[in-house]
Amino acid sequence: MEETSVRDIVCAHSPDSDDAYMFYALATRKLRSPLVNFVHQLSDIQILNQKAMVGEYDLTAISYHAYPYVADKYQLMASGSSIGDGYGPMVVATTPISVEELKGKRIAVPGKMTTAYLTMRIMQPDFEAVVVPFDKILDAVTEGAADAGLVIHEAQLTYGRGGFHKIVDLGAWWKKTYDLPLPLGANAILRSLPADVKSECCRMMHDSIQYALDHQEEALNYAMQFARDMEQPLAEKFVGMYVNHYTVDCGEVIPRAAQKLLDMGHELGLIPNRVELEFVR
Repeated sequence: MEETSVRDIVCAHSPDSDDAYMFYALATRKLRSPLVNFVHQLSDIQILNQKAMVGEYDLTAISYHAYPYVADKYQLMASGSSIGDGYGPMVVATTPISVEELKGKRIAVPGKMTTAYLTMRIMQPDFEAVVVPFDKILDAVTEGAADAGLVIHEAQLTYGRGGFHKIVDLGAWWKKTYDLPLPLGANAILRSLPADVKSECCRMMHDSIQYALDHQEEALNYAMQFARDMEQPLAEKFVGMYVNHYTVDCGEVIPRAAQKLLDMGHELGLIPNRVELEFVR
């Protein structure tokens, strides 16, 4: 009987506590597969979006906003989405101003392919984007390079420490306006991989997220090493916000919400081509 060889799958994701929590069982080999072996590559989401445009990795985290630019190479995985259900990226400033006053302002953003940027443009089309690495956004505002900052990741919980004021929570705005969760990030897998490999990767991803939720303490302890400037209670809150039942399986609501977001982006001229979202399980 011929022995099946194990295929290495280069799996790229952000060095964030929520991604680390999600991938814990795979990175520590708590779960193993007879078909695939995950090789982890850590990188900032904006860089991952750019690399996905050339099909750099077998499996990669991407922003939902990036999908129209990579749909020729990737399909979305039903497991692994980061969803803000009534919360999400925030615009903050050193002085309290109204949402209306953001018009025409210089706003530091974490990359033009991020979902945060797309959502911001949908809410307020008229502003000057100042692209800054996500972990330097508050510095850019403090130093006067921008009037306000669009914060993602842990800064959504820690911005108050620097004396910043929340102007608007885009996830809350989206929920109030459209009564839908805000799909921020997803996992994508190369279309060109064999069907059985894609199916196995999807199964392993699903099981890894479920494992973390079932073994909360050990998964959180592992994720803490990626929790920038956050003590355990705050890191636990952050992980709980972005690893939830939608992350285990996106169901029907998330594809609908993501399709609406991308269609609106296309209608407003922010996305050049309309795409139908395609998920694999």
